[in-house]
Parts: sequence; C-alpha cells; structure tokens
Amino acid sequence: MRIGELARRAGVSERALRYYEEQGLLTPERRPSGYRVYREEDVAAVRRIKVLLAAGLSTAQIVTVLPCIVDDDGLLKPDCPELVDGLLAQRRRIDTAIGDLEATRANLDAIITGA
Repeated sequence: MRIGELARRAGVSERALRYYEEQGLLTPERRPSGYRVYREEDVAAVRRIKVLLAAGLSTAQIVTVLPCIVDDDGLLKPDCPELVDGLLAQRRRIDTAIGDLEATRANLDAIITGA
C-alpha cells in the first residue's frame, strides 16, 4: 500500500510516517520511482508506535522496544523479559516528573493566593 493509505488506516499523517522511517521505526520498500510501499503489518506497527509514544517513550526507545512488543488482542504486552525493567524505569521517571509538576503547581498556587 502507498503512504496515503497507510496514513489513513493507521490514523497518522504522511509526515509522521516519513518521520518514523527516518527514525528507523518503519522500513518500507521503495519502488524505482521512489514511492514507498508498505505492507499490511505496517498498519499494526504504526498503531503500536502511537501507543508507545503516548506512553512517553521516545522514538529512540521505541526502536529498541518495538521488536519486543506484541499485540495481544488489542493490548500491548512485552515479549522480552528484560523489557519490563526498562518500562518500569520509564514509569518511575514519569512519576518523578508528576511529583515535580505537583510541587510546581503548589508553589504557583501559593503565589496566586498569597498564602
């Protein structure tokens, strides 16, 4: 399938697909004309990429994580035991960021109320 069809089916822009390719997340076949040709399984791969991005992983992290993620009836699960430790570290990083933001908000509230 061509890039426009994949973009439509996966719910992303063509620009996003080009970016995913630049980052090594997708490797479409190239025709002599330069057109990208995607496989049916790329639709599912893009959907997994979207979920991982929404979970706070960077594209560099996703490159290493993606081969170890399986889709179990719409639910993504790690398929490599070592992946869980990395995901737990990512969750701890997010928890720390949330705590920092909550402290920042409390400081701002104190300034706003003058308390």
